[in-house]
Amino acid sequence: MKNVTDSFVSLGHWPSAGSFGFNIDILATNLINLSVVLGVLIFFGKGVLSDLLDNRKKRILNTIRNSEELREGAIEQLEKARARLRKVEIEADEFRVNGYSEIEREKLNLIDSTYKTLEQLENYKNETINFEQQKASNQVRQRVFQQALQGALGTLNSCLNNELHLRTISANIGILAAMKQITD
Repeated sequence: MKNVTDSFVSLGHWPSAGSFGFNIDILATNLINLSVVLGVLIFFGKGVLSDLLDNRKKRILNTIRNSEELREGAIEQLEKARARLRKVEIEADEFRVNGYSEIEREKLNLIDSTYKTLEQLENYKNETINFEQQKASNQVRQRVFQQALQGALGTLNSCLNNELHLRTISANIGILAAMKQITD
């Protein structure tokens, strides 16, 4: 202790002008300075340090609590998203199956419709052919009739004389008169 006291006493006896020097006695100077600084820091800094640590602890706890809440919310959203995904996958499978069956139905309907259209076209073709055959047949009949009629008229004109012609007209008039009496 004497060294400690001597160092304080020696501080008061410094020469006012002169040299600057170091006190080499480490135990005497640094230990006292260190103890004074530590004492002041502990006395004054204890409350501040305690408040800082408490605030830091509260912030860390709040961060942990918020992280847990966010984690729980994220887990809940993940479960909801998984449920929606399962539902969408089921609906997609249903649409896919329904789509394939709808495509098959439409394909069969189209094939049936095409066959019906082909049958109708075949029927129209046959009807057209029959109509054209009848038309051609009628034209041939008309020509044959006209030729036969012209031949008959030619034959009649060449065979008929005036007397035969007058008798034919009289006979026809008689037939018409008889028919008129029957109808009256």
